[in-house]
Amino acid sequence: MRPTPSPRVVIIGAGIVGANLADELAQLGHTNTLVLEQGPLGIPGGSTSHAPGLVFSSNGSKSMTAFAQYTIEKLTSLTGSDGRGSFLPVGGLEIATTEERLQDLHRRAGWNRSYGVQAHVVDADECLRLFPLLNPDMPLGGLLTPGDGLALAAQGTQLVIERARAAGVEFRDRTTVTDIEQSGGRVTAVVAGEERFPADVVVSCAGFWGPNIGRMVGTEIPLLPLAHQFAWSTPAPSLAGVNELPHGASRPILRYQDRDLYYREWGDTIGIGSYAHRPMPVDLDTLPAYRPEDITGERMPSSLPFTPEDFAAEWKASQELLPDLRNTEIKRGFNGIFSFTPDGGSLVGESRHVDGFFAAEAVWVTHGPGIARAVAELITTGQSSIDLSDCDLNRFEDVQTTPEYVSETSQQNFVEIYDVRHPLEPRLSPRNVRVSPFHEQQETLGAFFLEAAGWERPQWFEANAALLEEMPPEWAAPERDAWSDRFHSPIAAAEVWKTRTAVAMFDMTPLKRLEVRGPGAGPLLHGLTTSSMLRAPGAVSYTLLLDEAGGITSDITVARLSEHSYQAGVNSNGDLAYISRKARHQCEENPAQWVTVRDITPGTCCIGLWGPLAGAVMEKVSRDDLSKDGLKYFRAREISIGGIPVTAMRLSYVGEFGWELYASADVGHRLWDVLWEAGREHGIIAGGREAFNSMRLEKGFRSFGTDMTSEHEPAQAGLGFAVKASKTDDFVGKSALTERAAAATTRLRCLTVDDGVSVVLGKEPVYVDGKASGYVTSAAYGYTVRQPIAYAWLPQRVETGDAVEIEYLGRRIPATVVDDPLYDPEMTRLRG
Repeated sequence: MRPTPSPRVVIIGAGIVGANLADELAQLGHTNTLVLEQGPLGIPGGSTSHAPGLVFSSNGSKSMTAFAQYTIEKLTSLTGSDGRGSFLPVGGLEIATTEERLQDLHRRAGWNRSYGVQAHVVDADECLRLFPLLNPDMPLGGLLTPGDGLALAAQGTQLVIERARAAGVEFRDRTTVTDIEQSGGRVTAVVAGEERFPADVVVSCAGFWGPNIGRMVGTEIPLLPLAHQFAWSTPAPSLAGVNELPHGASRPILRYQDRDLYYREWGDTIGIGSYAHRPMPVDLDTLPAYRPEDITGERMPSSLPFTPEDFAAEWKASQELLPDLRNTEIKRGFNGIFSFTPDGGSLVGESRHVDGFFAAEAVWVTHGPGIARAVAELITTGQSSIDLSDCDLNRFEDVQTTPEYVSETSQQNFVEIYDVRHPLEPRLSPRNVRVSPFHEQQETLGAFFLEAAGWERPQWFEANAALLEEMPPEWAAPERDAWSDRFHSPIAAAEVWKTRTAVAMFDMTPLKRLEVRGPGAGPLLHGLTTSSMLRAPGAVSYTLLLDEAGGITSDITVARLSEHSYQAGVNSNGDLAYISRKARHQCEENPAQWVTVRDITPGTCCIGLWGPLAGAVMEKVSRDDLSKDGLKYFRAREISIGGIPVTAMRLSYVGEFGWELYASADVGHRLWDVLWEAGREHGIIAGGREAFNSMRLEKGFRSFGTDMTSEHEPAQAGLGFAVKASKTDDFVGKSALTERAAAATTRLRCLTVDDGVSVVLGKEPVYVDGKASGYVTSAAYGYTVRQPIAYAWLPQRVETGDAVEIEYLGRRIPATVVDDPLYDPEMTRLRG
């Protein structure tokens, strides 16, 4: 029997991502790979060819931090003919010249320690010792990351090309892709002029040319090419004889984020990068059309002419920070093209529209080899060992991929790249992109809106401020520090009080909803989830999606509305992509088991009606039996509310009796008014996301992407109950669960803060026995339990009652490990 040939992989682009992807595939034993590059392999002419090579690990994303660490590890191991590695471990230094920045450096140091990266906040004297060129009057302190440094990206890329070639990978330069063929919903070939290259898998690593490649297969690559200034000084007197190599450095790479600038030694000169200038979007159709043979280190498509007028103020600021630059001039500079996206993240994964088409775009040198390894794992095993939800290609809603939205938000991210930004801070524009049918009523009630996925989401309602006078004093929360007080209101306490003691309405419209319909709907969902999807109509299940390795890729709620119709509450467009892809495959294998998967979110709305008086409200507006026995917990039914058709689901994310009420968007405005009027005599209020988040943590409910990711299996995340022991049928990831659970070394644990006052915000390191051993995921003040709450990943050995410490802005806060849920562990409130 002849062995099955490995899939033919065609990679478009031989920069640091494409070349490393070919190498990573080869390291995994896959060499049936062709890499196509439009420029010469030596200097492809993309961003890799001109990148200054700064590798700063500090990142609020655990995954991006891990990618950076792998990049450092790999480049260090790639040794050139002179015996030098492709990484210079000179360290990284971020300086603060304002108190606000210094506080933020403590927060960034916490990120590093949360994710196992060495980092220290140092004083002004240490900054001067590490980087003697600094003006001694300016730094207040700095963040030192000793393991960071400079990537020799061009050298490292050439070395992995050589290694991949030796393993059997084929590289073709001076080859411009003109089309990608597809058939039956999957890629079949890549076309370059008159040449055709058969392909089972195509990966776009084309950098800022990525949108052009995506359009060939009808897949949006939502990035914007922007020019970014970089300049070199003439030789600085103080650097004479300091560095051995013309491109070398012996002192840390330097960030001066208060002025949107960064620096690196470049032999006896200083290289200066600036984000302080106006955004400079680039129209790819206007780029110079260099012939491959004409591309040089200073002449390439990604290098545009320097515009000195945009650099003038930054040159003066640089001379102030580094006084020795007053003895120099600007030797040369260029405006280099980089990719920016609507949220500043990379774009990684498989297209939701076309099987076999992957992207690894908007990836900077810092994360290039790390993301390349993740994509190699995706192609060969179906999942990455590092969670990719932060950079999932499919994470954006359709409205967020339009050219106008991508352009505005990407330029905004360029401007704000070094700003001190609060984790809750919303974008200023564009706003009101997506609003629920209740938006008018919410504005009337004085809603303070934050934004997520384009949705306007009320954080609290000013109309509830008067309740603070009525609220019993024990419900009031303590004052907060200035940082955690931002985008917070004490009104949230009143909203929790009324939800727990009376009744409240919460706008759940932004919860993404899918309709899964057809004779194959049940079998499809049954095979994808950890619960039975073949129960009688009316059943609702909280369940998990896993990857083949047993990692959690989402938690979803599925209601079986009729024999062949399901409604699934999911987390993102990534879930839509996954379920839709699996549905296509099932239909191809068995046409009789056809399924349609449709995003119904835009055409529907949802109100969460919760609280001990919710039943009294519903009795006034519906003739249906909605008692605790008439519609039991985790059941669904079609009902009528004030003459409006509604799908009612007896569940609650805040831990109180009530329903999620779904209706078509056209009647949403009326539905709100009917419930509001009926609830007046019972003291009904509208509640916001801050109160909602507090109550969900009191109840111990997890949030995917924050509390757990694909790096975690169900039991360690406290979700073992969602894997039904009664389900004997196979499902994705089932075979890996036992081994995965046995190998787990951490658990998600609930913490309460001992001082009863300090509220942390998430991503802070947690110390066990004086050593950073985990990190906070979600946190909030628990208004019902009267203390701050945090959930954190901690070692398995940590037990209930153990004392730990949470590092918050440079100080350690004592906390205690407790059992969860803190509120209503017997479930009497939820069950009514």
